Amino acid sequence: MEDQQIKEATQEAVDTAADAVQETAKAVDNAVETAATNRHVAGEAAAAVEESAKAVTQAVETAAENKEAVHAASAAMEETARAVGNAVETASENSQAFRSKESMDDYKDAIDNSMRKIDVGDVVKGTVIAVSEEEATVDLAHYAAGIVRRQDFSANPKFNLLDDVRIGDEISAIVKRTDDGHGNLLLSVKDAAQKLSWDILKDAMKEKKTLSVKITDTVKAGVIAYPEGLRAFIPASKLALSFVEDAALPSFVGKTIEARVVTCDPEGKKLVLSAKEILREQADKERAAKVSNLKPGLITEGTVETLTDFGAFVDLGEGLSGLVHVSRISRERIKLPADVLKVGDKVKVKVMQVKDGKISLSMKDVEGAAQVEAVQEEHVEYKSGGEVTTSLADLIKKAGF
Repeated sequence: MEDQQIKEATQEAVDTAADAVQETAKAVDNAVETAATNRHVAGEAAAAVEESAKAVTQAVETAAENKEAVHAASAAMEETARAVGNAVETASENSQAFRSKESMDDYKDAIDNSMRKIDVGDVVKGTVIAVSEEEATVDLAHYAAGIVRRQDFSANPKFNLLDDVRIGDEISAIVKRTDDGHGNLLLSVKDAAQKLSWDILKDAMKEKKTLSVKITDTVKAGVIAYPEGLRAFIPASKLALSFVEDAALPSFVGKTIEARVVTCDPEGKKLVLSAKEILREQADKERAAKVSNLKPGLITEGTVETLTDFGAFVDLGEGLSGLVHVSRISRERIKLPADVLKVGDKVKVKVMQVKDGKISLSMKDVEGAAQVEAVQEEHVEYKSGGEVTTSLADLIKKAGF
């Protein structure tokens, strides 16, 4: 019994030992496999490390090459900068040399100009640099200055140097003497004006140019002005739209008006101006503007100013007048306008037509009109050296459509 138990116990121990051996063998196999796997991984890791080392080495080599390239580029930039600097210095030197040459040329020209020969009778130009009651000093860009005495400046007896001449004015003058006793050139603006101004005024007459002139004095039947320094006559008949009486002429003295040259005779020294043409043009423009506001159908009031065999002229105010043909005076047949009208009569008229500045009116077409309404105020504007505004309400009284 005991032997059996020992046998069984022994067998159990053997089995247990065998199982342990098998487990150990498996563990050994697993360990071997794990070791092999780890060896493979280690090999791959070693290979990766080796590749990394190669990459690092290449990067270091590349960095070294780049550093050399950077140094080379930096050196090239420094060379370029030096070249640019040299070029700038050269350009600056050339510019200074050029300016110096220009200055020398200008200086030479100025010297040559200042030393030029000026003779009696030459017309010279210069700038006023000083003014006194008796004379003006003129810079002629010459070694000698120019002197213009008061009596040599203008033919206008009322000319005043201090009032009419300013420092900086540019003038043309003729040389009267090359030495006034003090080393200056004696000049005459008045004589130069006589020589040059006639041509200017002849061109002004040809071109119908408008001149702005100041009236300085009165004479019989007119006034005097001095365009371009020349004495000019403006007849009383050419001073305004209507004739100006001698008694009214002094009121024009001191005024500046617009005028045109109508006679320019250098040989006979005859110069005549007229303001009338300009005033007539302005009046025509003003009238045209007013007429444009008179529309057919407008009913207004006027005054009979003239009677003819063919009709009556009616003054509408503000320089406007229109014709009422004899056939439009009355609904009844009449032979002559004077049969039913007289100068000064106040009449109501209707605007029938406005054409080419002419106003056709009718009295008979007003007869039986229901009512006359007031016209709203309008303004007529035109420009001629300034703006003028005329009220149509003042022009047409008690009117309506």
